[in-house]
Formats: sequence, structure tokens, C-alpha cells
Amino acid sequence: MSHVPVDALFTPLGIAVLTVSDTRGFDEDGSGDLLVKRLNESGHVLVERRIVVDDTYQVRAVVSEWIARTDIHAILVNGGTGFTARDTTPEALIPLFDKAIEGYGELFRHYSLKTIGTATIQSRAVAGLANQTMVFAMPGSPKGCALAWDRIISLQLDARTRPCNFAAMVLPSVTPCSGRHAASFTSDLEPL
Repeated sequence: MSHVPVDALFTPLGIAVLTVSDTRGFDEDGSGDLLVKRLNESGHVLVERRIVVDDTYQVRAVVSEWIARTDIHAILVNGGTGFTARDTTPEALIPLFDKAIEGYGELFRHYSLKTIGTATIQSRAVAGLANQTMVFAMPGSPKGCALAWDRIISLQLDARTRPCNFAAMVLPSVTPCSGRHAASFTSDLEPL
């Protein structure tokens, strides 16, 4: 594993937000609003925002369009990650991934266990890298979006996060990790 240099600088990323819902419009989209507010406060740039119905092919079409663009470095998808028949966001996204990020879903469920107990096993939060674009899917609730952004995504989209992050994978201008061996790095992060 490579590591981020100590002097790494913050680099704003272009981010798109997709809400998956059969019932919400922009006036009722508290989760989308929360994600837009958080990414702007973090210094990133909202490139585009849309709402689509819970339909595998409509979700996949929007995300496919966005991963083909060079100005979108990350996509935040909220909604459709539950366990009902209409929840098909993971099925829409997983075929697009060049590499899945299994640890994202594992970490999301770890954190949500403290809030919702064993109901966390019904969360199908997924993430992956698709055409050099990071894609993160999370529940459609504002609390779920806040947990995903605050505890996981914001840190991994920040080029300064050590020991490593995803910013260098999506922006060629970001200084790549230094390559120091993991044993030589002392982390100030709390263990799980």
C-alpha cells in the first residue's frame, strides 16, 4: 500500500449527486440537499444533480453518462440500496464497476450498526471505481447519507487523508502516494 505525502494539498473534485426515488422531487429531496451542502462545505464542486425513479436501467443510464465525462470525478447515489423489490441501485451500478470497493459497504454497515442495530444487514451500500470515477451508493435517508459522507466518503475524496485516499485515482494532477511501506507509517486514526 502506498501512502499520501505529508505535504499533500486539498484538491476540489467535481461531484454529481443522483437521488433514486419513486416519490421525491427536488422540493422533498432532503438527502440530496444534505449531500450537496456537505460536498460544497468540504470544498468540492457540484457538477450536476438529478433524481430518477427506482429503475435499474434509468439509474445505470445516468451513471453511465456521468462516468464518461471528464469533469465528474465522483458520483454520490442515494436511495434504492435497501432490500425491497424496488431497491435495485446495487444491481444498476455493480456491472459498471471496473473495481468494487467492498470495504465501503462493510465500513458503512459497521458504523450504522451502532445506530440501527441488526437492521444494518438490510443495507446494500456499494461503491466502486468506474472509468476513473468513484461511485458511492448509500441509503436514501438523510441520516444514512450523513453517515456515509461524514465518516467515509469525505475522507476518501480528500487528497490530504492519510495513509491513503481515492483522490489520486481520479485526478492526475494530485500527487500520487509516496510509496512508503505501511510499517513505516504511524497513523493517528482511531482503530475500529
